[in-house]
Amino acid sequence: MSAAAAPLLRVEGLTKHFHTTKNLFGKPTHTVRAVEGVSFEIGHSETLGLVGESGSGKSTTGRLILRLEEPTAGQVFFEGQDISRLRPHALAPIRRRLQVVFQDPFSSLNPRLRIGESVGEPLRTHGLISSAGERREKVAALFRQVGLDPRFMDRFPHQFSGGQRQRIGIARAIALGPKLIVADEPITALDVSIQAQIVNLFLDLQEEMGMAYLFIAHDLGMVRHLCHRVAVMLRGRIVEMGSTEQVFANPRHPYTRALISAAPIPDPEREAARRRIPYDLVPPPPGAVLQEVEPGHWALSAA
Repeated sequence: MSAAAAPLLRVEGLTKHFHTTKNLFGKPTHTVRAVEGVSFEIGHSETLGLVGESGSGKSTTGRLILRLEEPTAGQVFFEGQDISRLRPHALAPIRRRLQVVFQDPFSSLNPRLRIGESVGEPLRTHGLISSAGERREKVAALFRQVGLDPRFMDRFPHQFSGGQRQRIGIARAIALGPKLIVADEPITALDVSIQAQIVNLFLDLQEEMGMAYLFIAHDLGMVRHLCHRVAVMLRGRIVEMGSTEQVFANPRHPYTRALISAAPIPDPEREAARRRIPYDLVPPPPGAVLQEVEPGHWALSAA
């Protein structure tokens, strides 16, 4: 496979177990299998949507890719390099090309720093600016890129709305020109009227900068609008994965069908006629494996 055809990100057998309680001897007595054998790829300039209910392991998967959590097992390959066991000093240059946008834009910003300093901090940390004047110029350009007035650079986070703060978080994430952004439910905390603006901003930036996204979300409507492919998670495992068109038009796993049936329809008559498909949220059986049900479309079924 040529370098151009190789995926930007490849995840193989990613696993994370949390030990929640310990006995008198300090040994764990209960294990939560947050992520269990997750594998997928993201191509250059591609958006993969990761969907599922709360507690399904979506955000933990994103944190494992970013190395904010250490995996119990499995590997993460970014630009062909295994980054899952890199030491912090070797990981530092990788972080320039692998960035994150968090769910809560307010908690991800230092309330004591002016916004211009927060957005410019990655540039200073990675030695990409030589003076305060150059920093202000680059931060002003980033503000304009995400639709903010550069005159706001000297304000503090509490002086902005939720949508504006998320734009600030996006500006900080793109400051280093990343190849991949993990967007961890970036629109969940926003008003409905603002969510579409932020999603359209992601699309505009992707077209302009050629970035790829891992877009973690609950909102299936936004996922359908933004993502090229979709992976559905249940109890730490991927139960279905394929192109957005395949998954929404022909869902093959019962849980996927239940999720799609639960999504509201912005049409009063169709919404009134919508019938939810129930699904018992039991873990997938141990012997279940992903099988290709049509080219590029995978669903979990018994081995």
